[in-house]
Amino acid sequence: MTRARATALSARRPGLAALALASLVMLMGMALGLRAQSGGDLIVSHGYSFYGDLKYPADFAHYDYVNPDAPKGGEISYAALGTFDSMNPYTVKGRAGQLSWFMYESLLGDSPADAYGEGYGLLAWKLEYPPSKDWVIFHMRPEARFSDGTPVTAHDVLFSHNLLLEQGLASYAAAVKKRIPLAEVLDDHRIKFHFAPDISRRSLIDQVGGVPVWSKKWYEETGARLDESRLETSPGSGPYMIESVDVNRRIVYKRNPDYWGRDLPINRGRHNFDRIRVEYFGDDTAAFEAFKAGEYTFRQEGDSKKWATLYEFPKVASGAVVKTELPDGTPPTPTGIVFNLRRDILQDRRLRQALALGYNFEWTNASLQYGLFRQRVSFTQGTFLMAEGLPEGAELAALQTLGDLVPPEMLSEPALMPHTSSEDRLNDRRNIRTAMALLDEAGWAVGTDGMRRNAAGQPLRVVFIFNTAAEGTLSAVIENYVANLRIMGVDAVLEKVDPSQFTLRERSFDYDLIFDSYSTFLGAGTGLMQRFGSEDAAISTFNPAGLASPLVDATINGALNATSREEEHAWLRALDRALRWEFIMVPVWYNDSHWVSFYDMYEFPDPLPPYDLGHLDFWWWNVDKEAQLKAQGALR
Repeated sequence: MTRARATALSARRPGLAALALASLVMLMGMALGLRAQSGGDLIVSHGYSFYGDLKYPADFAHYDYVNPDAPKGGEISYAALGTFDSMNPYTVKGRAGQLSWFMYESLLGDSPADAYGEGYGLLAWKLEYPPSKDWVIFHMRPEARFSDGTPVTAHDVLFSHNLLLEQGLASYAAAVKKRIPLAEVLDDHRIKFHFAPDISRRSLIDQVGGVPVWSKKWYEETGARLDESRLETSPGSGPYMIESVDVNRRIVYKRNPDYWGRDLPINRGRHNFDRIRVEYFGDDTAAFEAFKAGEYTFRQEGDSKKWATLYEFPKVASGAVVKTELPDGTPPTPTGIVFNLRRDILQDRRLRQALALGYNFEWTNASLQYGLFRQRVSFTQGTFLMAEGLPEGAELAALQTLGDLVPPEMLSEPALMPHTSSEDRLNDRRNIRTAMALLDEAGWAVGTDGMRRNAAGQPLRVVFIFNTAAEGTLSAVIENYVANLRIMGVDAVLEKVDPSQFTLRERSFDYDLIFDSYSTFLGAGTGLMQRFGSEDAAISTFNPAGLASPLVDATINGALNATSREEEHAWLRALDRALRWEFIMVPVWYNDSHWVSFYDMYEFPDPLPPYDLGHLDFWWWNVDKEAQLKAQGALR
């Protein structure tokens, strides 16, 4: 997934700190495969990171974690829940099919799974830019081809860049237009991007390097729009192409036998399956039964009840299905019950604190989740960027520069932690009493009917929307949370809606509460503004809370303008502390491993790289094991 097409949830996010002095960059570059030209006024490289400290040199053979001799062939299949009515992942209406972005490549590839914030040449074989990063030129590979055999040129890159600005998400287009005022084709295989003066150089080169590239010819011939819902797709240049689409039932991707980039070092040991099949189901119960029957072959489990109690079926006992926990080195996704701050009543932090007290992690984990989870505290949980205790050192110094933007309590009290609850009963009486007092203080008094109203007599009503395709255990968690809100006198309404309606309401911010997530971060990047910043808060679908905080804006800007890794890290710890202080969501749980089960015909690197499970990327198929499963009748 490129930076432009990221929707959520990726573990490898772009964003690194400020560039050192040009002479120092050149010295590092000599050891890392970079080379300088024209007396030190130009940096030329096979890849990009903000500091220039790439892990892999120009002559690398393959990523360290892959099996370069992995056999090609076979199929991997998994389940998707809900429905889809489009194969265009950029539509603003409808629901796109799983992996519908899969066929498209960018100038730079994604960060490798063992590094962070690095991109290596994919459609481009090199890039050049001055130490000031005022512009960048990408030199494209002349051999690159779309799946219809037509060449991929700089004209396609420019077309794709402009198409995203004209027909892409409004929040994305608004941010990019201010940062990238000009893009120009120099010739068929060179494109130059100019960057606005007096702005941070973060996420500029990697931004344009990550734009998905579409066929200008196809769009012009068909008249298709990027923002429309459609099943027809433009040809991609990637290793996979669509084999078949059966709406709401199945999508099959096949490996392109004529893929132009199969022998590139960036691709060796990757894209090993001949076919990737996605099977659709109305709910997870049906999906799980289909997995047991062998209708699909790989399952990543998210339901603790299923993981704890339902994997005792005969195929697991016989070894035909492997059930295992694999390490996950990424920070857990900041998931939780999100408050929509676009609603006037939710602007009151005391009200949000009171509503949060209705969630009982300890009881939920013990009674519904078999004690398998830990409570999430931070937006950068378990990493070196997690704010802990009182601010000190460089973080304290950074916060002190912000003056009155920083609440005094942020400097004098430890980083905000979630409340604790009794494991013995769902409605923890101590927390309910505290919540009642907060609601009284916020002006929501209890009437004779037990319901809370403001001075104008309006009831305290909050609507929680919930996707009916979500796992059964999650539904129970939310139902119990809503029950606790009602005990407080809140007119809490749980609206369970089908996936299509849920998507529509989510995009239009038609909710008070929603179970949603933010992207985690391990480095600074302007994507932080899109997710947490004020300017696009009213329209950004990446900011479900609609957070618009001058304090958060200031900490993000501090990170973007940092001049060293140490300074960057201090600002990002301050950002974590500020986000927790703003109280935009009730943090729930996290799992520090991948729960996976699969039919025993797949193999993977050992050890796995830290930042990606990689089952669709660098796992591979064992033909003999598949034949044995079929001979045993375990697999269809």
